[in-house]
Amino acid sequence: MSDQAISLIDKDARIAELEAALAARDTLIETLRLQLAQLKRMSFGQSSEKLTRQIEQLELALEELEGEAAVADVAATPSVTGNERPAPIRQFPDHLHRCERRIEPEAGSCSCPDCGGILRPLGQDSDEMLDVAPVQWRIIRTVRPKYSCRSCEKIVQALAPVKAIARGKASFATLAHIVVNKFDHHLPLYRQAEMMAAQGVEIDRSTLAGWAGQAAALLDPIVSRIREEGLKAAKLHTDDTPVPMLVPGKGKTAQARLWAYVVDDRASGATGPALVWYRFTPDRSGIHPQTELKHFTGLLQADGYAGYEKLYANGRIREVACWAHFRRKIFENHLGYPTPLTTDLLERIARLYRIEEEIRGAPPDVRRRYRQEQSKPQIESLRIAIDYALRRLSPKSAMAKALVYGRKRWHALTRFLDEGTAEIDNNIAERAMRSVAIGRKNWLFSGSRAGGERAAAIYSVIETCKLNGIEPQAYITETIEKIASGWPASRWDELMPWNWAAEVAPVSPIAVRRAA
Repeated sequence: MSDQAISLIDKDARIAELEAALAARDTLIETLRLQLAQLKRMSFGQSSEKLTRQIEQLELALEELEGEAAVADVAATPSVTGNERPAPIRQFPDHLHRCERRIEPEAGSCSCPDCGGILRPLGQDSDEMLDVAPVQWRIIRTVRPKYSCRSCEKIVQALAPVKAIARGKASFATLAHIVVNKFDHHLPLYRQAEMMAAQGVEIDRSTLAGWAGQAAALLDPIVSRIREEGLKAAKLHTDDTPVPMLVPGKGKTAQARLWAYVVDDRASGATGPALVWYRFTPDRSGIHPQTELKHFTGLLQADGYAGYEKLYANGRIREVACWAHFRRKIFENHLGYPTPLTTDLLERIARLYRIEEEIRGAPPDVRRRYRQEQSKPQIESLRIAIDYALRRLSPKSAMAKALVYGRKRWHALTRFLDEGTAEIDNNIAERAMRSVAIGRKNWLFSGSRAGGERAAAIYSVIETCKLNGIEPQAYITETIEKIASGWPASRWDELMPWNWAAEVAPVSPIAVRRAA
């Protein structure tokens, strides 16, 4: 072989070596750029004081602008005098308590101010304003008179009403108020104690914790029944979130988990009850969902957590993967380094979601047929585009890893095409975690495993109430009183949130009684 040929071979080898080095460098740059973008979002998106101040300044500016607009509206509104009728205003709910304030002319004078003649009723003008009063703590004093028979000296007295806590001083409404404030309004017990103390009611935080525990204990039959009904469903959504748990004796926290299991088929036209139950576990071991769902059969919509894999092994539970998770991985790459590929893939997935909006609320057979006609061709085209991209991308690149995540789960991702009751994503379960995520920032951590299990039970009731459109505090107040009074186990179904919503108006019974 000539020296010239050898020289050309060496050049080709050198070029190939340099191209490989450049490809590796480009992959590293892309990976580092993505990591930097993620770190920026973590730093500036959640905990940055600078961004927090900017948000607060924007909120203050918005409040000032809204206030100026309101003043301008008042100034531009002509005053109402004589018999002129004011413009119609928003109608307030009928269940709100009305306090009437009557204003008579000339302090109740019955004589005409001009001629002194007798005034006769002609009509009246009325106007309603929304008013607010602080929480009013009151004492209910129960009196049971005793009577004796004049003939036989028998003493007659009414039985003592059942109490929320034996020898306790809290009513059922107080217990409901405490747990709803903590787990729905995200007010930790120490803040509630401070708010009560400001009104002259000194209650120790440990006492409030005991009251919350009693409420959870009374609600235990409801929680068990929610779970029983949920496991009968043909489709479940599940998700989990970290919850710090205090380790006794060490002063440190461990990473516990709260799992949500949701039944909500309203998007496929179902009229059955929507419900959710939660489970607290000390860790994220796969044994926990495997144990919880060992008797469940049907579709399971979840993320790609490996702990679910054993559930799918025998076909009793069929996996439905989440397009939102897949899209999120592509979107993270798009934020860090937007390319024509990421833009194209995101637009394709957006078209799938637009199709879902068109069939939301339709029966399962209609949804399945529409998906086969509209979504299936687009998903097949998307698969071809992903495979083509994977042949061109470096396997080590972040974008390639994101696409491989989806391709490995492609069968589960496309199962919703053949199942009319299935959803395109697992957002139903993620929404069930919002209250937990917000509350976690306020109550910081769970004090013990028992406290975590108590929180899971109360969340189960509150969030199921909200799914069925009823007010949790009114429901819990009435339900725990009935349970404490000896409600028969054969009639548990009558107390379930979905049945309570059908029979009782979704407003506080206390407010109704006051209005009456």
